[in-house]
Amino acid sequence: MPGVHRFEDFDCWKLSNELKLAIYALIERPHVNIDRGFCDQIRDAVASAPANIAEGFGRRSDTEFARFLDFARGSLNECRNHIADARDRKFIEEEERLALDALASRAVGAIAGLQRYLRRRKRKRA
Repeated sequence: MPGVHRFEDFDCWKLSNELKLAIYALIERPHVNIDRGFCDQIRDAVASAPANIAEGFGRRSDTEFARFLDFARGSLNECRNHIADARDRKFIEEEERLALDALASRAVGAIAGLQRYLRRRKRKRA
């Protein structure tokens, strides 16, 4: 990919990682930390997104990269569900839910944009 030499250069990875750090801070709060099941589920979902972006980039194939980006999108949407659950459980207020959900949505949008680019590039080579 022109101009991209590391997975950390992608906006989708940066946004996913930013969300990951925010969720890690959330699950460290004492009133949240007591629910180990919830913490494990949201931690696994949010950590999976940037990891799948990194792994897909390392595959060195547009088709494989796009497939791993699908996995990352799925993980981010799972995380969005857990964020709503955090609000429902009174772990966070609606304002924080909106901010976290907006960050997850931006990451999903950045993934979608990268997938469109990969598909166009594949068609041009065919």
